[in-house]
Amino acid sequence: MPQTPPTARTDATLDPDDWNEFRVLAHRMVDDSLEFLRTLPDRPAWTPLPADVRAALASERVPHEPQGEAPVYEEFLARVLPWSNGSRSPQFFGWVQGNGTPLGMMADMLASGMNAHMAGFNDAPRVVEERVIGWLAELMGFPATSGGLLMSGGTMANYLGLAVARHAKAGYDVRTHGALGGPRLTVYASTEIHSWAHKCLELLGLGHASLRRVAVDDDFRIDVAALRATIAADRAAGLRPICIIGTAGTVNSGATDDLGALADLAADEDLWFHVDGAFGALARLSPTLAPVVHGMERADSLAFDLHKWGFLPFEIACVLVRDAEAQRAAFSLTPSYLRDEGRGVIAGGLTFADRGPELTRGFKALKAWMSFKAHGVDAIGAVIEQNVMQARAFAERIAQVPSVEISAPVALNIAVWRWVPRGFSDAQCDALNRELLLRIQESGLAVPSGSMVKGRYVIRTCITNHRTRWQDLERFADGIAPLAQAIEAEMRAGS
Repeated sequence: MPQTPPTARTDATLDPDDWNEFRVLAHRMVDDSLEFLRTLPDRPAWTPLPADVRAALASERVPHEPQGEAPVYEEFLARVLPWSNGSRSPQFFGWVQGNGTPLGMMADMLASGMNAHMAGFNDAPRVVEERVIGWLAELMGFPATSGGLLMSGGTMANYLGLAVARHAKAGYDVRTHGALGGPRLTVYASTEIHSWAHKCLELLGLGHASLRRVAVDDDFRIDVAALRATIAADRAAGLRPICIIGTAGTVNSGATDDLGALADLAADEDLWFHVDGAFGALARLSPTLAPVVHGMERADSLAFDLHKWGFLPFEIACVLVRDAEAQRAAFSLTPSYLRDEGRGVIAGGLTFADRGPELTRGFKALKAWMSFKAHGVDAIGAVIEQNVMQARAFAERIAQVPSVEISAPVALNIAVWRWVPRGFSDAQCDALNRELLLRIQESGLAVPSGSMVKGRYVIRTCITNHRTRWQDLERFADGIAPLAQAIEAEMRAGS
């Protein structure tokens, strides 16, 4: 039915026609969401999206006419809610992804209801984000005067850290001249660095050729002597080193570089020291694990995700910058229409817009503020420590299986292993473990992930999950051998 053409005097709105009717539907949405979370242990870790559901979603036409809130919600229940990647499940051990909490879910709803614009206006949400950043600086050992910003994820938090490093250490006005104002700028990290570094250097205009990947030792930590030699060689070649990246918790094995030694080297060479602590930085919340990341507190900038080992729903990450003015100098720009007039809605300036490239930002801080206050930071640290104990115990458990080989030390929360049958070549073992990973996932038993360690295909059991109990890991461990033995038998029969 055609809509009435709008005029200046029509009262069109997207609010509900019947607030009481919508209130009932909204309460049902909350109840259904909570019930789904409550029953997660009873569900498979992951179920493939059915072909008919995929086809129905993919073929939808633009909905020009209204369908109504209730019918659309019914479609969500049938076609969307059941078919996620499983990250909420107690059996999700694949990647370092957030499981979310019921309180975090509700905080996101409350934040969405406020619809705060987090450029930094003169309001309570701004003060809440400032307080959360202050808490995080204190917890990570940074001074109270540090700068910081909440971001969407680790990639963007790391990106900001490198952008400030480029501005501070390039030796010329990067904001005016970009990457063309001097010699090639170089950045240093281990061969275990996450792929964000490759992407971010391209986005910063430096090109991934500016990333120097330095060899690691047997524990997958950067070789500091090799790093020193690489920096010296680049200087001799006329390049300009600007930044060393240390990793607290590598993606493959959970290894942490010798951050104290890297801080010393950065100071000796007058380089920016950035730490990618995407998940490992939060080990500092556990007094037992804090020594693993010792030296991180000396970084010039630090990036980490609260939707990883902070257990919050996506998205919330943080970048801390020791020198708040260096962060502001890299990004501050105030047009006339956003000027602080000393009073009113923009009083105090657009604080967060001056700390990064984004103007429009959502109220990410609310879920951290509520969760820290409701649960207590010490309780979060205890679950982090529990995850590490679970990973170590799981590795010990499966190491007792004759065909299982542990492929890397369990440095934090990641057990890396593979099924190695007698008489199989390395290539055959790689093929077997690839198939084993897929059958584990497709069976709904659990969601581990695969990777390459020392040139061989491995299965990663990465435990960053506040819902995981030991019985979940025992069930996973018990289910591995039947699947692996079936694949082994098939491969022997086919050879």
